[in-house]
Amino acid sequence: MVRDRHFWVVVGAGLLLGAIGVLLAVWGNPENSGICVSCFIENSAGALGLHDNQRMQYLRPELIGFVLGSAASAMLCGEFRSRGGSAPLPRLFSGIFLIVGCGVFIGCPIKLFLRLAAGDLTAVAGVAGLVAGGWGGVKGLANGVELGPQSKEGGGGGFLVPAFFLLLLAFLVVRPGFLLSSAQGSAARHAPLAVALGAGTLLGAFAQRTRFCITGGIRDALLMGVRSPALWGVVAFVATAGAMSGVTGRFNPGLYGQPGAHLDFLWSFLGMGLVGWISVLIGGCPFRQLIKAGEGDADAGLVVVGMFIGGALVQSWGIAATTAGVSLAGKVAVLAGFFLLLAGSLLLRERGA
Repeated sequence: MVRDRHFWVVVGAGLLLGAIGVLLAVWGNPENSGICVSCFIENSAGALGLHDNQRMQYLRPELIGFVLGSAASAMLCGEFRSRGGSAPLPRLFSGIFLIVGCGVFIGCPIKLFLRLAAGDLTAVAGVAGLVAGGWGGVKGLANGVELGPQSKEGGGGGFLVPAFFLLLLAFLVVRPGFLLSSAQGSAARHAPLAVALGAGTLLGAFAQRTRFCITGGIRDALLMGVRSPALWGVVAFVATAGAMSGVTGRFNPGLYGQPGAHLDFLWSFLGMGLVGWISVLIGGCPFRQLIKAGEGDADAGLVVVGMFIGGALVQSWGIAATTAGVSLAGKVAVLAGFFLLLAGSLLLRERGA
């Protein structure tokens, strides 16, 4: 099978993400969490005072780098387009429940595979859930579930999210008094600011050019099989992360004692299932939504706003799981997410019919 340039560029993006994902943990981020979009959002929401968990408050430079790297790449390549107008409220709620699902699993799809690549066998339930959720999303799309077309925005709404992240970058520099920072807990563990910001910016630019997305790779694999370049990008990511984990002495296969993991396998499956299903319907995982928001996609920007709200809620309401397991609030929130997803899919299918 002949491989074109796009195939190798996507594979290259996967290699880079896998390597940096492990190295950021070596450089100071929590173990198996070198990159975790949901964790970064929960930390950043706490830093801005949106929740009061003192162990989860740190403005993550990587998060800022993802959006600004994407924005810079899109502008330099003439691909920045201010666009939006497709089902704004469903997208806002989608962002909230993306973080609910990630919070119950303890990690976004990127962290899911970083955990797996480091030998964390509890992540297998999450992988199964993500694939099952992706399959549900694909079936929904095939049956007419769609959020409606976008249109070009004359008001420049696509600039708002990059502008907000520029403001967050200014906060990193001037450190205003209201910005909170954890003295202990996972948020207190972080790579040096310049290293984290540089890594995030590089990954944001590469992801913008390649359209790299974990759930996008799963979706394309379900539709196209092994012919999908996106699938091979995910394979390259996992393989590189596994190799880097081994080289750095961080490969620890097993079920028990894994960092940032729990043994409630059913809820790991359901949490990632919710994330996979939503991600396919809205066109990308949490990481991809940040990249699209950087390109001027105001609809993805609303998802990002929803993710910040979700980051505040999962910490304030005790939804986020811990190593002890999933709380009752977390279980109820995931089930509520599935109920709203099913109800919304029926309504959107009728509108699209």
